[in-house]
Amino acid sequence: MKKLFPILHWLPQYEWRYIKNDAIAGLTVGTMLIPQGMAYALLAGLPPIMGLYAALIPLIVYPLMGTSRQLSVGPVAMDSLLVAVGVSVMARQGSEEYIALAMLLAVMVGLLQFLMGMFRLGFLVNFLSQPLISGFTSAAALIIAFSQVKHILGIEYAGSQQIFKVLWRISNHLHEVHWVSLEIGLGCLLLLLALKKWRPAWPGAMIAIILSTLFVWMSGLDKTGLAIVGAVPDGFPKPAIPTLEWSTILEMIPLAATIALISFMEAIAVAKKIAAKEGYTINANQELMALGVANSAAGIFSGYPIAGSFSRTAINAEAGAKSALSSIFNALVIGLTLLLFTPLFYYMPKAVLAAIVIVAVIGLIDIREAQRLYYIRRQDFMVLVFAFVITSLFGAFYGIILSAVASLVLIIQRISRPHIALLGQIPGTNVLRNPKRAPNAEEIEGLIIFRMDASLYYANVSYLKDKIQASIARRDTPVKAFILDATSINEIDATAALALHEIIDELHSQDIEFYLTNVKGPVRDVMARAGLYEKLGRDHFFFSKKAAVKSFLDEREDMNDKDRP
Repeated sequence: MKKLFPILHWLPQYEWRYIKNDAIAGLTVGTMLIPQGMAYALLAGLPPIMGLYAALIPLIVYPLMGTSRQLSVGPVAMDSLLVAVGVSVMARQGSEEYIALAMLLAVMVGLLQFLMGMFRLGFLVNFLSQPLISGFTSAAALIIAFSQVKHILGIEYAGSQQIFKVLWRISNHLHEVHWVSLEIGLGCLLLLLALKKWRPAWPGAMIAIILSTLFVWMSGLDKTGLAIVGAVPDGFPKPAIPTLEWSTILEMIPLAATIALISFMEAIAVAKKIAAKEGYTINANQELMALGVANSAAGIFSGYPIAGSFSRTAINAEAGAKSALSSIFNALVIGLTLLLFTPLFYYMPKAVLAAIVIVAVIGLIDIREAQRLYYIRRQDFMVLVFAFVITSLFGAFYGIILSAVASLVLIIQRISRPHIALLGQIPGTNVLRNPKRAPNAEEIEGLIIFRMDASLYYANVSYLKDKIQASIARRDTPVKAFILDATSINEIDATAALALHEIIDELHSQDIEFYLTNVKGPVRDVMARAGLYEKLGRDHFFFSKKAAVKSFLDEREDMNDKDRP
């Protein structure tokens, strides 16, 4: 039980002197979550109140099973965008069917995450490389920002996740701009940016909401056609699981799987970062199960998919949170708001929620990471560019899928085409180096030496065979021996062992001897069972390249002595 519910382990040992820290952190993040949650729900195409519903129960459930002490779960921009992308093709945004689909999606995401955690599949997120994440996130941030422009301008047009389509549609509706919405939206944007720069500790989103809501209420601007939130239901959401057609559920599985991975990726990234700073560890698979239960709870209680928030988690840690009890205090703020303060949201302009979203996602556009990758490794930079362009052209859903496929292709390419160094000898010494690194290293006549910097698998052994034959063909003088330095070969599979038999046979047909050096114990065991020791003889296995080269040179000298008259 303690393994499944870590709270049973840490709560009895909780130092109650930290209760003040957790309370202050929870209340601070709670005031931030209220405007963010409503804004992200609007981004997802849902009623703003669903953002608070999506935050309430997960904040209570996650501390029971999570291993992070500071992670703040709830609505986030990325998941909200993916909900809007995926569900909008199945139902009209804001309709009862759309709401039901969003709720069911949260339950499905939760079930997938829980099963992934139970079957220890947390490693899958490692296939989403940092360049891919950075490129996708930057493009998604732009998509999110442009999706909110219509609320700032006070116009209506068909939504799209393709930036060029959004820009085209905005240009076609510029004559319909609602100037009051534009003035309030731009005013809130400027206020939020100013507070972010000069007063970052202040709750900028809450200040913008209070000031704009009061202004609309006192001036009666809602009568000019300004879009406002309107009547918001009070009280807690009632548990319910939407009943939908089985075909609809099957249709949503790819979307649910995508959000499940992205949601976990967001949560584990920020949780690990904070945990490393605070000096404790995170259990990735336990986090999957905790997020899974939290997501399912969100869907059952009228919410939509949630994740761990980068910004709120950072603020939670900075505010002094020492345990997951801070999430309970966070939920307390949301609960009191739902019970007592929902009537105050009536005059809240939707333009201010759009401004909150835009300012929140600006920080996701990571230009410095692109510059860093361009300087360090161009291939990783191209992955970032590919993810950014594909996501911008085809939208977030197809962007993450195609980018993940591209990342996997690169991984497969790296596995199948590992680095192989052709070694030469530095004159006057026994030192063997790669001539590309040490230009004074020279090839030894009649001898080829390879160092393969990867384990030997079925996927890359053909590449090794091709490199060997190409290297032999380039030599002007006959090759008498080939040495494979196995220093970096940590594993060898059965297919590669069989391929080594073929390589040896091919070399022997050309009167070339095959030698191995620096073979590690587990690799030697596989080679012995595969019959390579019997085929070559133990005298063809050396503990060092130096010994193998000396044996070849001595044998060559003996042959030369025999040939002399």
